[in-house]
Amino acid sequence: MATCPPYPTRPARPPSLPRPHWWQRARVRYGALITLLAISGLVILALVREQTGTQGFLVGLGLAVLPVPLLVAAFRWLDRVDPGPWRNLVFCFAWGACAAALIAIVANSFATRWIATATADPASADTLGTTVIAPVVEESAKAAAVLLVFLFRRRDFTGIVDGVVFAGVTATGFAFTENILYLGTAFGTDQLTGDSGIASVTAATFFVRVVMSPFAHPLFTVLTGIGIGIAATRTGRRHRLRRALLPVAGLLLAMGMHALWNGSASFGDYGFFAVYAAFMVPSFGLLTWLVIWTRQRELGTVRTELPAYVVAGWLTPAEPFALGSMRARRIARQQARRHAGKEGARAVTQYEACATSLAFLRQRGRRGRAGADFTVRERQLLDALWHRREVARPALDYAARATAPPAPRPAPPWVYPYGTHGPHGPYAPYGPYTPYPSYAPHAPHAPHSPYAAPPPYGPHPTPHPHPYPHPHPHHRP
Repeated sequence: MATCPPYPTRPARPPSLPRPHWWQRARVRYGALITLLAISGLVILALVREQTGTQGFLVGLGLAVLPVPLLVAAFRWLDRVDPGPWRNLVFCFAWGACAAALIAIVANSFATRWIATATADPASADTLGTTVIAPVVEESAKAAAVLLVFLFRRRDFTGIVDGVVFAGVTATGFAFTENILYLGTAFGTDQLTGDSGIASVTAATFFVRVVMSPFAHPLFTVLTGIGIGIAATRTGRRHRLRRALLPVAGLLLAMGMHALWNGSASFGDYGFFAVYAAFMVPSFGLLTWLVIWTRQRELGTVRTELPAYVVAGWLTPAEPFALGSMRARRIARQQARRHAGKEGARAVTQYEACATSLAFLRQRGRRGRAGADFTVRERQLLDALWHRREVARPALDYAARATAPPAPRPAPPWVYPYGTHGPHGPYAPYGPYTPYPSYAPHAPHAPHSPYAAPPPYGPHPTPHPHPYPHPHPHHRP
């Protein structure tokens, strides 16, 4: 049986540390949070039902729930490289659907009534409330969920992708409750006027809010998530000002975009479509590209940082390549499910998540951005990998072989006549020698890590050998 590579024992907790107060215990915090969200949900349910009626509420609920699974699945797909626990997403969705929606309804109604009373102009008060008050209140309420996760679940908040996911799920919950209100109100209007079918107010509201712009609220709040996500990657005293300004800048951008979207109806008959085509769609495409590009960088970090643990004996040479490919990860989970069932697939999933977290942790340590618990956290992740290696390693090895690139074949001597130049330079009798492609180079040694050995100094005398003597069977000549 293989033994675990040696590492120092974890220091015991000093007995002199005082016990936390009752309000600092996890159970008390979770209980208070669940109670707050439950009360907010009941209040918002009563308010929406009072405004739309029971029948309108049920119709709005049935129509508003349609885009929710698609949006949540999209944000969950973005988080596949380093998936966080489900409880964070559940909290974000519940905060957006209950707490943020309640704050928005109460604050918007109070501000609009106060402006109408002060100016004696209800029409102007409604316009001002829609274009100025609502964006400030709603984006601030949604940003609170992302900020809470950043402050209290810092270990699960590592970068831009996490900020995008938490902000997007929060905004999805908020849009869900808001769509129930708008669709239920539209249905009540149709009941009073007797309209039905395509020409009804309900159909028009459904087309605008659910079909054309289900991503509107997530798009706004994602800007705040990007600001907080960039701040999460900045540590040290020299970045203190940036950590404070970046979330504020993202929040201001979210408010500005939200105000432009809400005010598009006042730009004329085609103002909504002009803003949608010239601003919303390009912004959505740009942010989508940014998030996917950031995700690819995360995979590159995995391929770059994990080879140091191959040298130390914690991982096999094939694992950094397999863990740095989403296709190889999927093949590994499928292979484990075929041979070890759901438990095997779950073990591989956990192995992939721990290895990814280990790569990000080592990157922060190498850049001097790791916290004081770097060594303890690294040991926890390595222990988690070691306990799941018997199931995960064969599956990852199979996935690496299945996704390995084909070996280059030398050109035969009769392809290029003697004295001519081939694609690799002057003609050689048997073509140029091209070694098997090696995996990512060894990452520099993290100064805080006692477990990952540094690579040997100086250049390698020979190329890294390919871990597999033959290419994939489908590519074998």
